[in-house]
Amino acid sequence: MTAATIDLAALDNPTWDETERSNVRTMADFVQLLMNDHDFDAVRERFSTGTYVQHNRSIPDGIDGLIGYVSQLVKRFPDYSYDVRQIVASGDRVIFHSHATLKSEHRGDESRGFNIFDMWRLEDGKIANHWDSLQALDFSSRLIALAGGGRIKNDNGVF
Repeated sequence: MTAATIDLAALDNPTWDETERSNVRTMADFVQLLMNDHDFDAVRERFSTGTYVQHNRSIPDGIDGLIGYVSQLVKRFPDYSYDVRQIVASGDRVIFHSHATLKSEHRGDESRGFNIFDMWRLEDGKIANHWDSLQALDFSSRLIALAGGGRIKNDNGVF
């Protein structure tokens, strides 16, 4: 199965100003490369500039910490995908509301996988902060979330 693709034309909001639109494009490129294409080298090359403060307590700080986390996830679930359903942009913040699935046959099945809200803050077009909230949608996803939780890998706090 082919990788999920973020359709920015379908998710566009005509009220976004040029900064918001640019920030949305930056985040869409980042998410596409990281979460769908699993092209970690491209993520490292394009997005390692600046400081990336991680507020998900299970993921280490920095782009390399995030890449390490996602690469382990992809090793375990090679068909992992992240389908963006809604985008909100306001100033230097971008929020994606997405449906993540671990198996290709679950893509599009809203009773499987995870309901995810990701929020980023950008500084001068660079990703500076990330927050997220996940909701496991089925029993096996709840078990995976439970098994992966607990170890705190940064001291940034969730807010």
